[in-house]
Amino acid sequence: MNKISNDRYFYFIILIIAVVFITTLISCDGISVSKYYEKGGLATSAPIATEIGKKVFKKGGNAFDAAVAVGFTLSVVLPRAGNIGGGGFALIRDGVSGDIEALDFREVAPENAYETMFLDSAGNEIKNLSLMGAKAAGVPGTVAGLYELWKNKGSLPWEELVGMAASLADTGFIVDQYLYESIEDNQEKLNSYQQTANTFFPSGVMIKTDDRLIQKNLSKALYLIAAEGPDSFYKGVIADSIIATMNMYEGLITHEDLLNFKPQWRKPIHFTFDSLNIYMMSLPSSGGIVTKQIMKMLESYDFSGYNPSSPEYIHLFAEASKLAFADRSKHIGDPSFYNVPIETLLNDDYILSRAEKININHAQSVDSIKPGEILYYESDETTHFSVADKDGNIVSLTYTLNTPYGCKLMVNGFGFLLNNEMDDFSIKPGVPNYFGLVGGEANKVEPGKKMLSSMSPTIVLNDKEPFLVMGSSGGSKIITTVSQAIINFTRYDMPLSKLVSYPRFHHQWIPDILYFEEGGYDINVKQDLIRRGQNVKERTPYSDLQMLYINSSGLISGASDVRTGGAFGGL
Repeated sequence: MNKISNDRYFYFIILIIAVVFITTLISCDGISVSKYYEKGGLATSAPIATEIGKKVFKKGGNAFDAAVAVGFTLSVVLPRAGNIGGGGFALIRDGVSGDIEALDFREVAPENAYETMFLDSAGNEIKNLSLMGAKAAGVPGTVAGLYELWKNKGSLPWEELVGMAASLADTGFIVDQYLYESIEDNQEKLNSYQQTANTFFPSGVMIKTDDRLIQKNLSKALYLIAAEGPDSFYKGVIADSIIATMNMYEGLITHEDLLNFKPQWRKPIHFTFDSLNIYMMSLPSSGGIVTKQIMKMLESYDFSGYNPSSPEYIHLFAEASKLAFADRSKHIGDPSFYNVPIETLLNDDYILSRAEKININHAQSVDSIKPGEILYYESDETTHFSVADKDGNIVSLTYTLNTPYGCKLMVNGFGFLLNNEMDDFSIKPGVPNYFGLVGGEANKVEPGKKMLSSMSPTIVLNDKEPFLVMGSSGGSKIITTVSQAIINFTRYDMPLSKLVSYPRFHHQWIPDILYFEEGGYDINVKQDLIRRGQNVKERTPYSDLQMLYINSSGLISGASDVRTGGAFGGL
């Protein structure tokens, strides 16, 4: 090969390398290589819901429109958690003003609820009464919440957004492995009520993978909501059927309860971590308060010598979690019913005084940890989705039925499941709920009160610009999942695709157990933590993290948790 040929070959190789480098640079956020979308992006727990969101963007809809459509679609394709019979929270950012607001559409206790309603005459808890059947249900808020979001921020017709889900319920969709396994795991309880069994066990046989699940009764409810708005649900024929179902199964919800339900706009919790501005849900969710306490206790530690699986880091995180969850047990409840010392709980000096109790070498026993002395002057089967658009509009929304398929009871004639959120109250002081959380006076059952939640929809700004949007399922584990996600992304530079699948750990004070996802951590890490006094135990994988990253050019990337078969997509 002569010199000219050699030169051409050399420059050709350089050109190829440059093209590859530039292509990678365009698609690289500085932390991970991922696909970016310009008009809008979303991460949800179900690929079908993600596709519906993309259709909304194609029609010219904004992030709020997509969130409404996705919320109703998940009630069809993700019946274990997606719902119109439950409630939740949304954190939103307005792309024009930059304002971040919190929308509370959490369920409330019926007016006929009372403190000892789940106890027998001897004062002992009646097993499963707060989990199964009509009495376990709080007044649903999802329909009112999604309508409030659309009314204030939506751009496409309501009928069109809800109609997508109604049509899907009417014509059906193909059952995937995740839905099949979920129904199989809960089949005994789902068979407890005939109207529920009719949906998931047509002709007495459980639906299986690749079957088409058609929900005609649910489609009737959704078509009515599309045509008439929330009135059909709270004071129309759907309301009549809810009350008839209550009366049939000794539930407490009345017509007045439904008429009186109103979503509430609240001021979000805001705090800084390193150089980031973090916004989270305020009361009656404990997510923002507890997450701030954990992260501010950890902020001053140098993580440069650690990695996300280092026993030193895991130990510090667990000890901070114990202290924060101890405060949750005593001091946090519905602020309309209890004088929550929120200014103290969020005060940096108070949090640092709690952090001084952390021993970096040895675990504190739960007996030695008490809630802070203050002077007074959520489900594994929750689901979350994150949505953002080209104009800087953001929706981070978490809603739930509480446990898988809620109270397992469907409303007669309309095919939707009711929640069992009454279990999120403190049924009896010191007695753990389904998630092992204990509480007391602040979260006792009272008429018209909102039960405490762990749902943690989150928006993170880098300076004033959108940076991260996230949230998760997992009951009490939502808080630690979200906290670890922020730390893994910002302190450990973990790519999103790796972050959503990375093994998790959790401690919530009581029980005194440091949980690890099974198979996720090396035996040497566990032995180190045991030597530090941690009570280590493996458990099945948990939580369902849905996460978006927005780069400095406003392009949207993201990832959906591999544990539940969700999907990230965009336009």
